[in-house]
Amino acid sequence: MKQISKNKLKCFATVFTVAILFISCKDNYQRVGEEAVKPIFPQWVAENYELTYTESPKEMSSLDSSQTRVIAILNSPTTENFDNQSFKYRTFPNGLKVDFFDEKNQKSVITADYGIFYSQTSLIDLQGNVVIETHDGKKLETPQLFFDRSNNWIFTEEVFTYTNLEDGSVMDGEGLDLNREFNYFKAHKTYGLLTIKEKVNEEDDD
Repeated sequence: MKQISKNKLKCFATVFTVAILFISCKDNYQRVGEEAVKPIFPQWVAENYELTYTESPKEMSSLDSSQTRVIAILNSPTTENFDNQSFKYRTFPNGLKVDFFDEKNQKSVITADYGIFYSQTSLIDLQGNVVIETHDGKKLETPQLFFDRSNNWIFTEEVFTYTNLEDGSVMDGEGLDLNREFNYFKAHKTYGLLTIKEKVNEEDDD
């Protein structure tokens, strides 16, 4: 009986020692990978955000402010500003809409599910169900699109569908470049051109 009690006491002491070692070591665990990454917080967040881009003549005095022209208006339910980072950027996590205006004030519209604006490079990255609808009835759909504000250039390397409502044609392709006025269009690769508009034949007189 004494031998059994001693064995039980030894087992209890061993378990107790292991528990103490586990408790003392768990706080010294060195976190690596994602656990070591510091969280990034925006400098500020704005709701119902609107930003207007204007264009002015190269030579303009203070009295010529009326000559400035609105070239784009960006609207978004939410924007997060990360200008507190070394590489400044701004996100639009709930989507955005950009209205573009040409020299005749004709409006074309770009919409996307998500957007990032890199202020230091003037590059806008649009992602998710990106759609361009031009004032003359053309429509471009792609999963991602970039807008270079410095050069007024729009481009993508993703697949796209281009629809021209005027002549009823649909083009599928991959990669394209176009300018801000949407009057220059260059596809890198196309998968075919399908014309869906039917011609109405006139009936011959009897």
